[in-house]
Amino acid sequence: MYEERVSRLDGAVVWRKGDPGSGADREDRNSGTAEDPYPVLPDGCMDLLWTGDRLFVAGPDTHAYLPESPDGPDGPDRPGWLVGVRFAPGTAPALLGVPAHELRDLRVDLADLWSPAKARALAGLTARATAATGDPAAGLEAAALRCAAGAPPPDPLLRAVVAGLDAGRPVAATADAVGLGARQLHRRSLDAFGYGPKTLARVLRLQRALELVRRGVPYGTAALAAGCADQAHLARETRALTGLTLGGYVRAYRRAFPTG
Repeated sequence: MYEERVSRLDGAVVWRKGDPGSGADREDRNSGTAEDPYPVLPDGCMDLLWTGDRLFVAGPDTHAYLPESPDGPDGPDRPGWLVGVRFAPGTAPALLGVPAHELRDLRVDLADLWSPAKARALAGLTARATAATGDPAAGLEAAALRCAAGAPPPDPLLRAVVAGLDAGRPVAATADAVGLGARQLHRRSLDAFGYGPKTLARVLRLQRALELVRRGVPYGTAALAAGCADQAHLARETRALTGLTLGGYVRAYRRAFPTG
Protein backbone atom coordinates (compact mmCIF):
# COMPACT_ATOMS: atom_id res chain seq x y z
CA MET A 1 0.00 0.00 0.00
CA TYR A 2 1.30 3.41 -0.96
CA GLU A 3 -0.41 6.71 -0.23
CA GLU A 4 0.64 10.32 -0.57
CA ARG A 5 -0.82 13.76 -0.01
CA VAL A 6 0.21 17.38 -0.36
CA SER A 7 2.09 18.56 2.72
CA ARG A 8 1.50 21.69 4.74
CA LEU A 9 5.16 22.36 3.97
CA ASP A 10 5.32 24.41 0.79
CA GLY A 11 6.03 22.25 -2.26
CA ALA A 12 6.43 19.02 -0.29
CA VAL A 13 4.57 15.72 -0.37
CA VAL A 14 3.90 13.41 2.60
CA TRP A 15 3.83 9.70 1.76
CA ARG A 16 3.59 6.31 3.42
CA LYS A 17 4.22 2.67 2.50
CA GLY A 18 2.61 -0.11 4.48
CA ASP A 19 0.47 0.24 7.59
CA PRO A 20 2.04 0.48 11.09
CA GLY A 21 -0.97 -1.27 12.58
CA SER A 22 -1.36 -4.14 10.14
CA GLY A 23 1.98 -5.95 10.16
CA ALA A 24 2.40 -5.11 6.50
CA ASP A 25 4.55 -7.53 4.57
CA ARG A 26 7.26 -6.77 2.08
CA GLU A 27 4.86 -6.78 -0.83
CA ASP A 28 2.95 -3.88 0.79
CA ARG A 29 5.93 -1.79 1.75
CA ASN A 30 7.65 -2.10 -1.61
CA SER A 31 4.49 -1.25 -3.55
CA GLY A 32 5.40 -4.35 -5.57
CA THR A 33 6.45 -7.92 -4.89
CA ALA A 34 9.34 -9.14 -2.81
CA GLU A 35 10.89 -10.62 -5.96
CA ASP A 36 10.23 -7.58 -8.14
CA PRO A 37 10.00 -4.36 -6.09
CA TYR A 38 8.93 -1.16 -7.79
CA PRO A 39 11.97 1.11 -8.20
CA VAL A 40 12.17 4.62 -6.77
CA LEU A 41 12.95 6.76 -9.81
CA PRO A 42 15.14 9.87 -9.93
CA ASP A 43 12.97 12.98 -9.54
CA GLY A 44 15.29 15.76 -8.38
CA CYS A 45 13.88 15.53 -4.85
CA MET A 46 15.23 14.63 -1.41
CA ASP A 47 13.25 12.85 1.31
CA LEU A 48 13.21 12.74 5.10
CA LEU A 49 12.28 9.18 6.15
CA TRP A 50 10.97 7.72 9.41
CA THR A 51 10.90 4.01 10.27
CA GLY A 52 9.48 4.32 13.76
CA ASP A 53 12.80 4.49 15.56
CA ARG A 54 15.20 6.10 13.10
CA LEU A 55 15.28 9.15 10.85
CA PHE A 56 17.02 8.95 7.49
CA VAL A 57 17.62 11.24 4.56
CA ALA A 58 17.35 10.00 0.98
CA GLY A 59 19.61 12.08 -1.20
CA PRO A 60 18.93 13.00 -4.83
CA ASP A 61 19.17 9.95 -7.08
CA THR A 62 20.86 9.73 -10.45
CA HIS A 63 19.50 6.23 -11.09
CA ALA A 64 16.68 4.03 -9.85
CA TYR A 65 16.82 2.87 -6.24
CA LEU A 66 15.38 -0.50 -5.23
CA PRO A 67 13.72 -0.11 -1.80
CA GLU A 68 14.65 -3.63 -0.70
CA SER A 69 18.31 -2.64 -0.34
CA PRO A 70 19.56 -4.49 2.80
CA ASP A 71 21.36 -1.43 4.14
CA GLY A 72 18.61 1.04 3.24
CA PRO A 73 16.04 2.50 5.61
CA ASP A 74 13.39 0.11 4.31
CA GLY A 75 15.54 -3.00 3.99
CA PRO A 76 14.52 -6.41 5.40
CA ASP A 77 15.70 -5.60 8.92
CA ARG A 78 13.35 -2.60 9.12
CA PRO A 79 9.68 -2.36 10.11
CA GLY A 80 6.97 -3.25 7.61
CA TRP A 81 6.16 0.42 7.05
CA LEU A 82 7.90 3.62 6.08
CA VAL A 83 6.81 7.24 5.94
CA GLY A 84 8.49 10.18 4.28
CA VAL A 85 8.36 13.84 3.41
CA ARG A 86 9.50 14.48 -0.15
CA PHE A 87 10.87 17.99 -0.56
CA ALA A 88 10.60 19.90 -3.81
CA PRO A 89 13.85 20.02 -5.83
CA GLY A 90 16.33 22.43 -4.29
CA THR A 91 14.53 23.01 -0.99
CA ALA A 92 15.96 20.32 1.32
CA PRO A 93 19.62 21.39 1.55
CA ALA A 94 18.85 24.66 3.37
CA LEU A 95 16.50 22.80 5.72
CA LEU A 96 19.01 20.04 6.48
CA GLY A 97 22.12 22.20 6.35
CA VAL A 98 23.88 19.85 3.90
CA PRO A 99 24.70 20.46 0.21
CA ALA A 100 22.70 18.08 -1.95
CA HIS A 101 25.73 16.73 -3.82
CA GLU A 102 27.11 15.30 -0.56
CA LEU A 103 24.05 13.03 -0.36
CA ARG A 104 23.77 12.07 -4.02
CA ASP A 105 22.59 8.46 -4.43
CA LEU A 106 22.80 7.88 -0.66
CA ARG A 107 20.48 6.98 2.24
CA VAL A 108 22.03 8.46 5.38
CA ASP A 109 21.06 8.36 9.03
CA LEU A 110 20.19 11.89 10.17
CA ALA A 111 22.47 11.41 13.16
CA ASP A 112 25.39 11.20 10.71
CA LEU A 113 24.53 14.64 9.34
CA TRP A 114 23.63 16.48 12.53
CA SER A 115 24.92 16.39 16.06
CA PRO A 116 23.56 13.36 17.97
CA ALA A 117 21.63 15.63 20.32
CA LYS A 118 19.94 17.54 17.50
CA ALA A 119 19.04 14.33 15.67
CA ARG A 120 17.63 12.79 18.86
CA ALA A 121 15.56 15.91 19.49
CA LEU A 122 13.95 15.70 16.06
CA ALA A 123 13.36 11.95 16.45
CA GLY A 124 11.71 12.63 19.80
CA LEU A 125 9.48 15.30 18.27
CA THR A 126 8.49 12.91 15.50
CA ALA A 127 7.66 10.17 18.01
CA ARG A 128 5.61 12.51 20.22
CA ALA A 129 3.68 13.93 17.26
CA THR A 130 3.07 10.40 16.00
CA ALA A 131 1.72 9.35 19.39
CA ALA A 132 -0.53 12.41 19.55
CA THR A 133 -1.98 11.93 16.07
CA GLY A 134 -1.79 8.16 15.70
CA ASP A 135 -0.27 8.80 12.28
CA PRO A 136 3.49 8.44 11.68
CA ALA A 137 3.24 10.44 8.47
CA ALA A 138 1.66 13.35 10.33
CA GLY A 139 4.31 13.01 13.02
CA LEU A 140 7.11 13.25 10.49
CA GLU A 141 5.43 16.18 8.78
CA ALA A 142 5.31 18.02 12.12
CA ALA A 143 9.04 17.45 12.53
CA ALA A 144 9.72 18.71 9.01
CA LEU A 145 7.66 21.82 9.66
CA ARG A 146 9.69 22.47 12.81
CA CYS A 147 12.91 22.18 10.77
CA ALA A 148 11.56 24.49 8.09
CA ALA A 149 10.61 27.13 10.65
CA GLY A 150 14.27 27.65 11.50
CA ALA A 151 15.64 27.37 7.97
CA PRO A 152 16.03 30.01 5.24
CA PRO A 153 13.06 30.22 2.83
CA PRO A 154 13.34 28.50 -0.56
CA ASP A 155 15.41 30.45 -3.05
CA PRO A 156 13.06 31.84 -5.73
CA LEU A 157 15.90 31.77 -8.25
CA LEU A 158 16.29 28.01 -7.80
CA ARG A 159 12.55 27.56 -8.13
CA ALA A 160 12.75 29.46 -11.41
CA VAL A 161 15.52 27.12 -12.56
CA VAL A 162 13.37 24.06 -11.82
CA ALA A 163 10.34 25.61 -13.51
CA GLY A 164 12.34 26.49 -16.62
CA LEU A 165 13.94 23.07 -16.97
CA ASP A 166 10.69 21.28 -16.24
CA ALA A 167 9.05 23.30 -19.01
CA GLY A 168 11.66 21.93 -21.40
CA ARG A 169 13.69 25.13 -21.66
CA PRO A 170 17.36 24.52 -22.61
CA VAL A 171 19.94 24.89 -19.86
CA ALA A 172 21.57 27.93 -21.50
CA ALA A 173 18.21 29.68 -21.86
CA THR A 174 17.34 28.86 -18.27
CA ALA A 175 20.63 30.32 -17.06
CA ASP A 176 20.00 33.50 -19.05
CA ALA A 177 16.45 33.77 -17.73
CA VAL A 178 17.60 33.72 -14.10
CA GLY A 179 20.64 35.90 -14.70
CA LEU A 180 23.35 33.32 -14.02
CA GLY A 181 26.37 32.28 -16.01
CA ALA A 182 26.76 28.64 -16.95
CA ARG A 183 29.40 28.00 -14.26
CA GLN A 184 27.36 29.77 -11.58
CA LEU A 185 24.27 27.75 -12.49
CA HIS A 186 26.23 24.51 -12.40
CA ARG A 187 27.78 25.29 -9.00
CA ARG A 188 24.47 26.32 -7.45
CA SER A 189 22.74 23.31 -8.97
CA LEU A 190 25.22 20.92 -7.35
CA ASP A 191 24.49 22.41 -3.92
CA ALA A 192 20.72 22.61 -4.44
CA PHE A 193 19.86 19.57 -6.55
CA GLY A 194 22.85 17.26 -6.13
CA TYR A 195 23.86 17.37 -9.79
CA GLY A 196 24.23 19.80 -12.65
CA PRO A 197 21.35 21.40 -14.55
CA LYS A 198 21.75 19.07 -17.54
CA THR A 199 21.21 16.02 -15.35
CA LEU A 200 18.28 17.69 -13.61
CA ALA A 201 16.76 18.49 -17.01
CA ARG A 202 17.10 14.80 -18.04
CA VAL A 203 15.49 13.62 -14.81
CA LEU A 204 12.57 16.03 -15.10
CA ARG A 205 12.08 15.19 -18.77
CA LEU A 206 11.94 11.49 -17.99
CA GLN A 207 9.41 12.12 -15.22
CA ARG A 208 7.22 14.06 -17.69
CA ALA A 209 7.44 11.30 -20.27
CA LEU A 210 6.72 8.45 -17.85
CA GLU A 211 3.76 10.32 -16.39
CA LEU A 212 2.25 10.34 -19.89
CA VAL A 213 3.16 6.69 -20.44
CA ARG A 214 1.41 5.76 -17.18
CA ARG A 215 -1.72 7.45 -18.52
CA GLY A 216 -1.63 5.22 -21.57
CA VAL A 217 -0.16 7.72 -24.04
CA PRO A 218 1.74 5.88 -26.82
CA TYR A 219 5.50 5.86 -26.30
CA GLY A 220 6.32 7.95 -29.36
CA THR A 221 3.72 10.58 -28.53
CA ALA A 222 4.86 10.74 -24.91
CA ALA A 223 8.48 11.09 -26.01
CA LEU A 224 7.81 14.08 -28.24
CA ALA A 225 5.47 15.76 -25.74
CA ALA A 226 8.10 15.47 -22.99
CA GLY A 227 10.88 16.90 -25.14
CA CYS A 228 12.69 13.78 -26.35
CA ALA A 229 13.81 13.61 -29.96
CA ASP A 230 11.85 10.42 -30.61
CA GLN A 231 10.75 7.14 -29.02
CA ALA A 232 14.25 5.67 -29.30
CA HIS A 233 15.61 8.63 -27.33
CA LEU A 234 13.03 8.05 -24.58
CA ALA A 235 13.85 4.33 -24.54
CA ARG A 236 17.56 5.09 -24.04
CA GLU A 237 16.86 7.58 -21.26
CA THR A 238 14.52 5.15 -19.52
CA ARG A 239 17.14 2.43 -19.62
CA ALA A 240 19.90 4.78 -18.44
CA LEU A 241 17.98 6.31 -15.52
CA THR A 242 15.76 3.42 -14.39
CA GLY A 243 17.60 0.29 -15.52
CA LEU A 244 14.41 -0.85 -17.26
CA THR A 245 13.09 -0.90 -20.78
CA LEU A 246 9.96 1.15 -21.43
CA GLY A 247 7.89 -2.03 -21.49
CA GLY A 248 9.59 -3.28 -18.34
CA TYR A 249 8.82 -0.02 -16.57
CA VAL A 250 5.15 -0.17 -17.54
CA ARG A 251 4.86 -3.77 -16.34
CA ALA A 252 6.54 -2.90 -13.03
CA TYR A 253 4.20 0.06 -12.55
CA ARG A 254 1.08 -1.99 -13.28
CA ARG A 255 2.15 -4.69 -10.83
CA ALA A 256 2.84 -2.11 -8.15
CA PHE A 257 -0.28 -0.02 -8.77
CA PRO A 258 -2.86 -2.32 -10.40
CA THR A 259 -5.61 0.30 -10.03
CA GLY A 260 -3.35 3.25 -10.94
